[in-house]
Amino acid sequence: MNDAKYIGLDVHQATISVAVLDVAGKLVMEAILETKAETILQFVHGLRGSLHVTFEEGTCAAWLHNLLKPHIAQVLVCDPRKNTLGKVANKNDRNDARELAELLYRNKLQPVYHGEHGVRTLKELARSYLTITRDITRVMSRLKAIYRSWAIPCAGKQVYAQRHAVLSSSGPSEGSAHRGGPGDSTRRSFAIAAFSKGQSDR
Repeated sequence: MNDAKYIGLDVHQATISVAVLDVAGKLVMEAILETKAETILQFVHGLRGSLHVTFEEGTCAAWLHNLLKPHIAQVLVCDPRKNTLGKVANKNDRNDARELAELLYRNKLQPVYHGEHGVRTLKELARSYLTITRDITRVMSRLKAIYRSWAIPCAGKQVYAQRHAVLSSSGPSEGSAHRGGPGDSTRRSFAIAAFSKGQSDR
């Protein structure tokens, strides 16, 4: 006897809407679950038969795929741009889950590749690299802006070198004493102090 079930998951950060179809394509169950591993697995283990699950590619897709893969006959992560989801009159999480289950039942979904362990680690490393790069660029731009406000020459990238930080902390230059005013070294020291204070206040 074929006791397959087709499960559509509409996944959000806090909750997941679930719709379950039987082998005849009839809706047999609906639920709303917390987006927590224990809750999801408890629900899955309460279902009998060969389970086929689908949900859309998104932030939680890799995590959910790796969580369900050992417990499900088929886990299909679908491409939201290539399915017909959302064509019903009343669009909501409940209907989205139903549609996903029906499209899975009818084999009308476009899968997105997820390997056995996915590429989650690579994606997270790439995301972290981009975030760090943006942060460094923002800090460098801020530092140059402060240097310019003190009329300190800051062309190129040498201004970020350690030598400049050492000079900044060395106090007024000999030339500044003869001119009776602050030299580049002193102004740079004031500028870095202002920049450090601005960063600590954020």
